[in-house]
Amino acid sequence: MALRFYNSLSRRVDDFVPIVPGRVGLYTCGPTVYDYAHIGNFRAYVFEDILKRVLRFSGYDVLHVMNLTDVDDKTIRNAQRAGMSLDAFTRRYKDAFFEDIAVLNIEPADVYPAATEHIPEMIELIQTLLTKGVGYQAEDGSVYFSIAAFPEYGKLVRIEQDQLRVGARVRQDEYAKETAADFALWKAHDADDGDVFWDSPWGRGRPGWHVECSAMSMKYLGPTFDIHCGGVDNMFPHHEDEIAQSEAANGCKFVNYWLHNAHLVVDGEKMSKSLGNFFTLRNVLERGYSGRELRWVLMGTHYRQALNFSFQACDNARAALQRLDDFVLRLREAAVRPDAGTHGVRAQVSAAKSAFAAGLADDLNVSAALGALFELVRDLHRMMDQEEIGGSAADETLAALRHFDTVLGVLDVDAAGGGVPSEISALAEARDAARKARDYARADALRDDLAARGWVVEDTAAGPRLKRM
Repeated sequence: MALRFYNSLSRRVDDFVPIVPGRVGLYTCGPTVYDYAHIGNFRAYVFEDILKRVLRFSGYDVLHVMNLTDVDDKTIRNAQRAGMSLDAFTRRYKDAFFEDIAVLNIEPADVYPAATEHIPEMIELIQTLLTKGVGYQAEDGSVYFSIAAFPEYGKLVRIEQDQLRVGARVRQDEYAKETAADFALWKAHDADDGDVFWDSPWGRGRPGWHVECSAMSMKYLGPTFDIHCGGVDNMFPHHEDEIAQSEAANGCKFVNYWLHNAHLVVDGEKMSKSLGNFFTLRNVLERGYSGRELRWVLMGTHYRQALNFSFQACDNARAALQRLDDFVLRLREAAVRPDAGTHGVRAQVSAAKSAFAAGLADDLNVSAALGALFELVRDLHRMMDQEEIGGSAADETLAALRHFDTVLGVLDVDAAGGGVPSEISALAEARDAARKARDYARADALRDDLAARGWVVEDTAAGPRLKRM
């Protein structure tokens, strides 16, 4: 099924046509490793993970590059405050980032280029911009990009030419939208940077933030590639500046499709460290929620809609996932019974697969895809209530769930309900034996013991069933 995405550059939903048939070059803005990433950041990373999974689900071979920004204003400032070298300081947060994406079942990128490991590529790009007359060196030795020399500047965020502050300069890595001015490609060394600097043809200094992504994406994906992603707050100045410097240097289109996710909000405000209204993944886990539950929350709202985070949403995610786990357990029980309902189930599974794929193909409409999944769950629960599913029909449904989970990353069909510790199984068996012996007081005591250990036991026609609370 053909994929369609909302392209921030064209401002419409476009059919996706890759540069090379069957292959996709994907670049996503990764973390700036000056602190632990908050769950607003992970909203972007989960969206990008779903995008990559959908591309592969649709048969594409994806080369995914995600940068690690380990030198910029914030990393230098915070390393100095901590009294640590830049490398030692950022290493802590790089490691934390990789731990966090594993908890959220985010598939790793193919390449994680770190900015500090690509300084030569950045110097080469800056030199090209100087040679082409779109870069210039200021009195202090810093090198700037001249927005006046690139007439298409502002095409991503629709900045009109009369809004440009021609000749004005912005040295900071991040700045407000109204500051559409010449931006730093290379920052001459000063006291604020301490011992962080590299030698260049323009003297000691360091790259500006925006040039980092251009140099690294070009190295691994070429001068033009298929998809670039990030949060809407990256559109300006970061992505606008990337387009300008990349297209000015290479003389060709930089990226064909730009996809941006909306903010995660708390009480109507963007979640951010500057506002102090953020939660890290560790904060959420400390409250007893799992990475699986948070992943469900972060992917449940369309990526272009603002997502209001609450712990009630985490409770709702827990209930939804429990419903899916219960469905898997019932299918396993049905699978050991004789074949039944094969033709009818096969038709329903096929319809669910088609609706699931159609939802994803429509600009990653995960809600529509989940609707198809839950409709299948509802209908097959009814059939299992009547014992109209067994054997191969149940196995085919389990296979379909595995198929869906290549995109969703939350079902874990083969682990759902499994992994019961031996001591928990022993308690459940002892309780079942007590019930059969009509020793209800002991059975109740064992049930309470299981609950205290975080397990609930349900009595079914097929015997007791254990589930985590």
